[in-house]
Amino acid sequence: MDWSTGLVGFAAGLLISVATAPVGVSGAVFLLPVQVSLLGVPSPAVTPTNLLYNVVAGPGALFRYWRAGRLGGPLTRLLIAGTLPGVVLGALIRVFAVPGPRVFRLLIAALLLPLGLWLGLRAVRPASARATRPPSPRATRTLALLVGLVGGVYGIGGGSLLGPILVGRGTPVATVAPAALAATFVTSIVGATTYALLALTATGDVAPDWLLGLSCGAGGLLGGYLGAHLQPRLPDTALRLLLAALATGVGSLYAVQILG
Repeated sequence: MDWSTGLVGFAAGLLISVATAPVGVSGAVFLLPVQVSLLGVPSPAVTPTNLLYNVVAGPGALFRYWRAGRLGGPLTRLLIAGTLPGVVLGALIRVFAVPGPRVFRLLIAALLLPLGLWLGLRAVRPASARATRPPSPRATRTLALLVGLVGGVYGIGGGSLLGPILVGRGTPVATVAPAALAATFVTSIVGATTYALLALTATGDVAPDWLLGLSCGAGGLLGGYLGAHLQPRLPDTALRLLLAALATGVGSLYAVQILG
């Protein structure tokens, strides 16, 4: 990796995390197409590189939320308990079964595009409190397990999937954001470690691109802190619309790539 690639990675991590940290999204789902299409990271190395980005970038936003006294709580524990086993299983599937990128794009487009549109509609026309009851602890843990599995296979943070669902079901953005980022951070540490161990025995590009992951993560570290700092200054409706726009944007991006 030359200095220009590192600079592009730093700038991408910075800009993405500023926009995504306020709603609990690490930005890895946006960074993935940048790494594949623009920076040429091979598969499956792009997955642990994305997880490395999450590990380096995560403390920026988390430190800001911790200083504000908003880190921790039962939702954080539920999400971590579900995503940790999922990411290990996802890493094993990625290395030994190697699902193709088309399957990933189809999955993300099919999930996030309608989810983003639904969340945007909910933000503009709020449903009754009864219709937006938060999911039960068991349902939340199951959701986190599935998200951890997808995150382990494709290296996305999980907040891009957890956030829209939990917020759409009535959980406040201010509660979801720090919990989702904390789960993403812990899960990414375990996922990156799993890939590093698998790289010792598996063939092919399994290990992360360390320099690129660190460059992107350094930008995300700064951007995440700034994004978390901005969150209390944004009204809840604006945060919900931002999360809806991010989900719709990612879903549309991958839908275009599938059809193209």
